[in-house]
Amino acid sequence: MNGSPENRSSVSEFILVGLSTSEETQIFFFAIFFLVYVAIIVGNLLIIISVIVDNHLHSPMYFFLANLSFFDLCISSAATPKVISDFLRKHKTISCWGCMIQMFFMHFFGGGEMSILIAMAIDRYVAICKPLHYKTIMSHRVLTGFLLLSWVIGLIHTTSQMVFTVNLPFCGPNVLDSFFCDLPLVIRLACTDTYILELLVIVNSGFLSLICFILLLISYAVMLVTIWQRSSSASSKALSTLSAHITVVTLFFGPAIFIYAFPFNRYSVDKFLSVFYSIITPLLNPIIYTLRNQQMKAAIKRLSNQHIGSWLTP
Repeated sequence: MNGSPENRSSVSEFILVGLSTSEETQIFFFAIFFLVYVAIIVGNLLIIISVIVDNHLHSPMYFFLANLSFFDLCISSAATPKVISDFLRKHKTISCWGCMIQMFFMHFFGGGEMSILIAMAIDRYVAICKPLHYKTIMSHRVLTGFLLLSWVIGLIHTTSQMVFTVNLPFCGPNVLDSFFCDLPLVIRLACTDTYILELLVIVNSGFLSLICFILLLISYAVMLVTIWQRSSSASSKALSTLSAHITVVTLFFGPAIFIYAFPFNRYSVDKFLSVFYSIITPLLNPIIYTLRNQQMKAAIKRLSNQHIGSWLTP
């Protein structure tokens, strides 16, 4: 069936199945998701503000960490507010263009965060394996270049998929078995052959995530070997920082690989993984970095004491 204008306009919105049909369960999910989203905003903003105002955190590692927190904020904000409000609605719908915009920004910030995680791995590699040249290599110009590149990669990543998705004809079923618009599920609703686009999504989102994840694990393995060959307090600090990086990389890439590497089978996308990718990971990232990083904990404490002191001072 071809995509005539009449066919394209026949479906104006998508129906979201959500996580549950029980009213009591939906109220429970509303409370949980609302609290988690507030924690995401507060936790990531604390990291961003701490890095900006605290001179002790003006280093490449914390520069990338602040940008990672910004991308986490954006990824969760692309879908979570709509998800939370839908828990209070009996009929959960989203317009076609609203769905396209949601997917565009989720993949845009997802691609950007993937690039930031790679930049953070490069930063740690240089710091651990080439410490004498660290300041020369990780200059301000290089940091700016990495940041700009992450935005460009995010834009290319999402545009290369969405430019084809927005032109798909939707003229039949419009029910999405999810709680937000997910690219593989939306593509399957199109009333045309989407085989090439499905392959593009698998390569662009799935296999790309898998390859990046494997390369990152290899680079971290090299860094771990380098650390184990040394015996000093600096090495133990580097190991603690590195373990936090590895945990965050696994939390980000793990669900993404399972969701997008093999998305077009006869089963629905696992909702648990979708919740983990869009809600839990942005929450865990600031927790992991603050709990395992003494400098970040000290900076947040200084920031809190500074504001408490300013409030108490008449």
